Amino acid sequence: MKPASSASSPVSRNDLQTIKSLLPYVWQFKWRVILAMSCLVGAKVASVSAPLYLKDIVDQLGVAPSLLVLPVAALLGYGLARLLTTVLGELRDALFARVTQGAIRRIATRVFEHLLSLSMRFHLDRQTGGLSRDIERGTKGIGFLLNFMLFSILPTLLEIVMVAAILLWRYEWPFAVVTLGTILAYIVFTLVVTEKRMVYRRSMNDLDSKANSKAIDALLNYETVKYFGNEAYELKRYDANLERWVDSAVRNQVSLNLLNMGQGAIISAGIVLLLWLSADGVVEGTMSVGDVVLVSAFLTQLYTPLNFLGFVYREIKHALADMERMFGLLDQGAEVADKPDAACLRADAASVEFEHVDFGYNPDRQILFDVSFAIPAGSTLAVVGASGAGKSTLSRLLYRFYDAGSGAIRVNGTDIRDMTQASLRRHIGIVPQDTVLFNDTILYNIAYGNPLASREEIIQAAKAASIHEFVMSLPQGYDTPVGERGLKLSGGEKQRVAIARTLLKNPPILILDEATSALDTRTERAIQDELSRISRDRTTLIIAHRLSTVVDADEILVMEGGRVMERGSHDTLMRGNGRYARMWAMQASQSDDA
Repeated sequence: MKPASSASSPVSRNDLQTIKSLLPYVWQFKWRVILAMSCLVGAKVASVSAPLYLKDIVDQLGVAPSLLVLPVAALLGYGLARLLTTVLGELRDALFARVTQGAIRRIATRVFEHLLSLSMRFHLDRQTGGLSRDIERGTKGIGFLLNFMLFSILPTLLEIVMVAAILLWRYEWPFAVVTLGTILAYIVFTLVVTEKRMVYRRSMNDLDSKANSKAIDALLNYETVKYFGNEAYELKRYDANLERWVDSAVRNQVSLNLLNMGQGAIISAGIVLLLWLSADGVVEGTMSVGDVVLVSAFLTQLYTPLNFLGFVYREIKHALADMERMFGLLDQGAEVADKPDAACLRADAASVEFEHVDFGYNPDRQILFDVSFAIPAGSTLAVVGASGAGKSTLSRLLYRFYDAGSGAIRVNGTDIRDMTQASLRRHIGIVPQDTVLFNDTILYNIAYGNPLASREEIIQAAKAASIHEFVMSLPQGYDTPVGERGLKLSGGEKQRVAIARTLLKNPPILILDEATSALDTRTERAIQDELSRISRDRTTLIIAHRLSTVVDADEILVMEGGRVMERGSHDTLMRGNGRYARMWAMQASQSDDA
């Protein structure tokens, strides 16, 4: 058997892997990306041009009054540069909006699709609250990463290169050296400190997910919490995680304050040095007042986004940490997967055969040992035995939630591992012991058996399950909400809804997994009659604890410790006076005592 995957600990990834995972979703909108990048470059060229026009305006206005004329060309050039900076920037954002939201939608859909495709083992291990929080943070991180990496970091870096080139071209080399040196020191300091701070962010994410998981778990099991009066216990567990989260959050904030102070010191030093060089040039007569204005404008234009760049980089690292867990979910491999050449099952009738099947959920604990039986098309086989005998495992293997360790399971003579899982499951319907309904209406829950069914077909299925009259007695009829997990309905009502949606599915193979064991005797008898009726002409596997529900089965298997100990009809097994006969006598005496 393959080891269980941990739902709470996705596969470890680095930032480059996370970005590479994102790029294909972005490149699906390549023409929008190309146009947006063209607008970005155009806006930055216009932005860097504006201070050059401003320098010409100042120099032309700085002459003697007798020579003063209006610098029309420079004014128009400056105005056009400012206008283009704004217009192209807004156009860039408008073009890229669909790229961002479209990528988020497709990634979220892909993650949800992948989670639904993962095997039963993953979903038994997962924590719903933490998983939902990972996906929520990850999708928000995508929007932040795309917008700020492309529209803050990339434009700023482009502007840095252009400004440094202009300073090197127009002035002496110290201007470019100071500019680039300041930027380099700023970036290195930001990278080093931010990397050290990421441990706090990851710790905050982990603790946040754990706290959310505990809260969701307690709310889903609200009745159990109330039964045992453990509200204070659940609150303490939740608060303990939040307390640790607060410690990480405080350390994160303090380190952020230290980072901001260091960045401010570096930028201030760079600004003072550049202004010193500019002022010295004016005093020496090598630079004009317009040159000082130009350098000052470049400083304001460059260092403002650079200061913001520190915040953006930190938040991008946070977004990558958030996305890391979400994309890690996509790295979770499916334990049960279709073969590339898997066939599609299509049949109106189906036979089922288990041939020498061994199985264990874990390598050190085997559940089934050499189990063999056959259910001819249209006949009924019942499996009985004590709890833990391996009865319900048979239905999970038939549904292919797990693959058999050895041996084979066949439908119509074909190994189910050679079929697509979707086509196999379309041919199987189940009425489980514990029917869990969606928090929606009765109509929705019945229609789940066949979402394409008409309202009339849904009502016919409800009538066949003997629930129509009950539904019509409700004020909202079929539009009555059933509540979380169907808790607004009684056990018998939920079972009838389960029967109705299975009838609507109309499968050739039917599994009744202890479908009435949690009901009272009167309700059990009524529902048992309905189950007997719907199982006619279907290949039926009944998993039962109460022997009175299986006396009419064509064949009965008695399981113990994962092995088939006896088999035969009810009468044959009673005459054999073995395990089945003893179980029958025990249940009969318990019924008499009751």
